[in-house]
Amino acid sequence: MTTLICNCNRTLPLDVPALGRALGETLVEHSTLCRREAPAFQRAVRDGSPQPLVVACTQERRLFNELAAQTEGAPESRPIRFVNLRETGGWGREGKQASPKMAALLALARLPEPDPVPSVSFRSEGRLLVIGPLERAEALAERLDDALELTLFATGGAGRQERRHPVLAGQLQRLSGRLGAFELEWSANNPIALDLCTRCNACIDACPEGAIGLDYQVDLQACSGHRDCVRVCEAAGAIDFQRAPQSQSERFDLVLDLRETPAFSQHQKPQGYFHLPPKADAEKQLAALLSLRELVGEFEQPRFVQYQSRLCAHGRNGKTGCSACIDICSASAISSRSSGADRARAQIQVDPHLCAGCGACSTVCPSGALSYGYPSLAHQGDKLRRLLSTYARAGGRDAVLLLHSDEAGSRLIDDWGRAARLDRSLNGVPARVLPWPLRHVASLGIEFWLSAIAQGASQVWLLATDAEAPDYLRALREQLEVAQSLLAGLGYAGEHFRLLQARDARDIAALDAEAQAAPAQGVREPARFALQADKRATLEMALEQLQRQAPLARLPQAIPLPAAAPLGTVRVDADACTLCLSCVSACPAGALQDNPGQPQLRFTEKNCLQCGLCVRTCPEQAITLEPRLLLEPSRREPRVVAEQAAFHCIRCHKPFGTERGIAAMIARLGAHPMFQGAAADRLKMCGDCRVIDIHTGPESRITDL
Repeated sequence: MTTLICNCNRTLPLDVPALGRALGETLVEHSTLCRREAPAFQRAVRDGSPQPLVVACTQERRLFNELAAQTEGAPESRPIRFVNLRETGGWGREGKQASPKMAALLALARLPEPDPVPSVSFRSEGRLLVIGPLERAEALAERLDDALELTLFATGGAGRQERRHPVLAGQLQRLSGRLGAFELEWSANNPIALDLCTRCNACIDACPEGAIGLDYQVDLQACSGHRDCVRVCEAAGAIDFQRAPQSQSERFDLVLDLRETPAFSQHQKPQGYFHLPPKADAEKQLAALLSLRELVGEFEQPRFVQYQSRLCAHGRNGKTGCSACIDICSASAISSRSSGADRARAQIQVDPHLCAGCGACSTVCPSGALSYGYPSLAHQGDKLRRLLSTYARAGGRDAVLLLHSDEAGSRLIDDWGRAARLDRSLNGVPARVLPWPLRHVASLGIEFWLSAIAQGASQVWLLATDAEAPDYLRALREQLEVAQSLLAGLGYAGEHFRLLQARDARDIAALDAEAQAAPAQGVREPARFALQADKRATLEMALEQLQRQAPLARLPQAIPLPAAAPLGTVRVDADACTLCLSCVSACPAGALQDNPGQPQLRFTEKNCLQCGLCVRTCPEQAITLEPRLLLEPSRREPRVVAEQAAFHCIRCHKPFGTERGIAAMIARLGAHPMFQGAAADRLKMCGDCRVIDIHTGPESRITDL
């Protein structure tokens, strides 16, 4: 693999020999690779290697791609990967100490691409619905009608005399869907039918109350009912006050909404929907119009998440437990459903066309039933090992992973690096801070963060911008608190996890100051385990490594955790529990189990998700949750949390329940007509003997045994 580095006209303090040793490659330093030394890039492009070409420059990405396309003999299929060394630290105050970071970022670019994932398709033929005041809708339509097929839904205002586009009006009832499949439902409840109206304005002239405007709709509150408008419109027949409201619907590919309040309330609006309120600035308006023009044709996007229903803790026995993914989804792409033979077992359903690919659902999922696949956790684990091992091999210490969203976060880091170049009061990105772009900052969760510490990182920081949904920030804070509680309980000193927030370039000074935090205590010997697709398995490996390396000479029995923790125990009120075992059938992780040989309820703490299904299922309200991490080997073994003496059938002596359970059943069913008089003893019989007793009568019952 070939790597080209450039000191950007000698503004970057590159230690080329050190970088070469860390990468195992002989490197040549360039100063103007994008200008005078461009032939070196062209020679590298056509050197015949099928391996990716790594270029340590992102500013001139477009130029390099154009040069590659124009270079004779260059293979079209050879990938070119661009790495930012300049803004991510080279231009900072610690640029001379940033060689380990530079080596790590270059090594990361040399990894293979993640495996492809299935995709979903969108098809748009350019049918655009514009909703809003007629005059504004028609003005914007003029800028789009050469590329799109437009329909206007008028919400008032004055229109033009010339009819250029179909116009709908009435009471808008519902707008739903996504790119290529929006459905509009409305009630045509006005006396004037717009499809028949010729816009001759005769009705406007005839109406003495001025109840008809240039939107060609009657204001029924202002109308006195004299019907002069009907008389003058007799030829066209567009006005009929006797017409009953009609429910209508129509499908569109795209929607431009000009109203103050958007049709969709979720933070992440569906693809193909654009909201331009009356006070939208010119830049936002231009961006929306350009995007609409591009959304004609066939499109694909990955299926970002995978769902394993067998692991899901959403619902059992008609009860709802965990709904974290539904609550956090900013695109309203996740819903609850009950279907099939087992309707008591609710599952979640992900609409891949609405999914925006943020991955926050997989971060808050306690069981791993939802996993992020673009890329997978296993691929991110490969990147983590490569990044940290290269950084350490090059002499780096106290690494900080700075996770950020690829678009908004990368722009902010670029602004940060450029500002530090011009403003000497700023430090720039510290040498030990390793930026890691993700599709979305919420796509990696506690199992990855703890694995990073277990594999040698000092800290993990998350950089959030104003583009993030408020629910994401809440969930990330909760999960970061859980992770920090675990490390603090194990004796690791310092602040290992932090959520950095910056809206845009205006907050760079505050971000720069916050990034000067002291390192936190890490592990003595970094682990090198591979992250698994199974979230719980990865979390367990990280916890085991952190416990082995814990600084405390004597660990506590358990570490208390915040309520959002996916780890913990259950407390069972032995006096209230009847051992009905409803909780066993409700537990999705097998943490609660019965004992076929004895009336016992057993619990394996390692498996517990703290989903709460057992609490909601228990008819005696005998179960409570306690978030914690038990540090004893018994955490992996089943232990008895409730047991009772067996109740024996009064007819055959076979044990078939517990004494407390039978007593509870007698209390509840004792008044039932079927169990009155001598038949009351049937409640003390096993199922087989009860059937026999019903058919043989009370005279053959043995009651004094």
